[in-house]
Amino acid sequence: MISRLVILFLFLVAAPVLADSSTPVTFGHSDITIVTIGGKTFRFAVEIAETQEQLHQGLMFRETMADDTGMLFLLGTEEVASFWMRNTFLPLDMIFIARDGHITNIHRNAPPGSTAIISSTAPVIAVLEVNAGITGRLGIHGGDKVLHPAFR
Repeated sequence: MISRLVILFLFLVAAPVLADSSTPVTFGHSDITIVTIGGKTFRFAVEIAETQEQLHQGLMFRETMADDTGMLFLLGTEEVASFWMRNTFLPLDMIFIARDGHITNIHRNAPPGSTAIISSTAPVIAVLEVNAGITGRLGIHGGDKVLHPAFR
């Protein structure tokens, strides 16, 4: 098991090196559904980041992303997760997800390129990144449920 501090260190130090690698990082794909407390459902086609290389690369250097897509970071252990936006060109909403699939918190409109640390407010096992503004426009909030095989 890798600690969150080690992952943060790898994001800070190794990510720029990995991003310059001549071998592109590829991602698996899946569909997820978010069910709001009010019963509305929203489906997203997501790329899955779960290996160290995928977790380090994430959405860095992407210039566009469709509104019904995103990236699901499967962290492997349940703990407080921290991210930043260095080398990320898109403003994002970060949806922090607990082991049971409920949303613990959402960080809305993370600014591109920022090195400010963005963390979950509770232990999580995954983070879903979507275009900034999507969660507000769709009415997605903490307490809503994310349906995907990764969550029990």
